[in-house]
Amino acid sequence: MDANLLQRITTNPAQCGGKPCIRGMRIRVTDVLDLLANGLSPEEIVNDELPDLTLDDIRACLAYASMKLNHPVLAAAA
Repeated sequence: MDANLLQRITTNPAQCGGKPCIRGMRIRVTDVLDLLANGLSPEEIVNDELPDLTLDDIRACLAYASMKLNHPVLAAAA
């Protein structure tokens, strides 16, 4: 995973309820993921929906989501 991409994801408790955003803007990672989940291509997102973003921002959102989901889960002993 490219650490430079992850630097594009920022969190600020005073912005968007502390949710992860892109480069300090009020565009949340979940906003981008929702658009991708609804079938938009990365190119459509940056060209039509969120023109302040770049393709690297889209890749950063995916890398961030992957990192957050790929953590060990400890199971309680039975």
